[in-house]
Amino acid sequence: MEKRRLGQSSLEVPPITFGCNVFGWTADEKTSFELLDAWLDAGFNFLDTADVYSRWHPGNSGGESETIIGKWMQARKNRDKIILATKLGMDMGGEKKGLSRTYMQQAVEDSLRRLQTDYIDLYQSHKDDPETPIEETLSAYADLIKQGKVREIGASNFAADRLAESLRISTEKSLPRYQSLQPHYSLVERTEFEGPLEDLCLKEKVGVIGYYSLASGFLTGKYRSRADMEGRTRGSRVEKYLNENGLRVLQALDEVGLRYEAKPGQIAIAWLIARPSVTAPIASATDLTQLAELVEAAEIELDAESIEKIDAASKPR
Repeated sequence: MEKRRLGQSSLEVPPITFGCNVFGWTADEKTSFELLDAWLDAGFNFLDTADVYSRWHPGNSGGESETIIGKWMQARKNRDKIILATKLGMDMGGEKKGLSRTYMQQAVEDSLRRLQTDYIDLYQSHKDDPETPIEETLSAYADLIKQGKVREIGASNFAADRLAESLRISTEKSLPRYQSLQPHYSLVERTEFEGPLEDLCLKEKVGVIGYYSLASGFLTGKYRSRADMEGRTRGSRVEKYLNENGLRVLQALDEVGLRYEAKPGQIAIAWLIARPSVTAPIASATDLTQLAELVEAAEIELDAESIEKIDAASKPR
């Protein structure tokens, strides 16, 4: 399998990242173990989670995803085979949020404990924290790297100007550099990333691992009417895509899919993989059938005509 360097970091990753936000939410512990086993068996080893996953689910308090991954790695004794990415900074309740040095020191210990490991391969700022000086955050990351608790760092949900400022300070102050960016990016969500942010990532060689690559399942083609949303956990999240633009994208994915004997979601992932700025899009699965489809998507190489067709259909209007 083709491996890709994440930014200018020491990490070599497969072309798809498994999004572990479903663990402890739409996938229970047993299912999560099965998915992780199958993912590793298929030759993939890049996992993305966060301390806040899945705090939004009734009865959860955050940390559920990390806890499941930790139990799995401990049971399988396979930590050395995994490239593990997690994030901090989102509201975990009380004062537990942000990117201050004090909180980062606490958050990393909490994540390491839940993950049952002594290091994180890619530790990411889940969102920008304008109340904390950038230099303080990067300096705290430097300490964590020096302590051997973190290998590389990344950013998520950063605006172009703030990411550029962080990269400038890293260079000027000889501090760790954000090697990756995790933006909201898919065929029906192109405007946030494309433009200044994408240009910056290409120029500065920042790896991109976009989230919601399948737009909460919309790009798999299973939601084509409001009736399809009924009784679905993520139904409310795809309602905004059920319009002329969204259906036009699905039609293009259907047509290209016929040529490649592939499903719409597989073509959507293949389009992202082919994007010069993208390193490894993040996608999730909640059962083994979905996971098998995800694995196959990595093998699809779209030709220029197919990419052009999808581009035209998904171009923001």
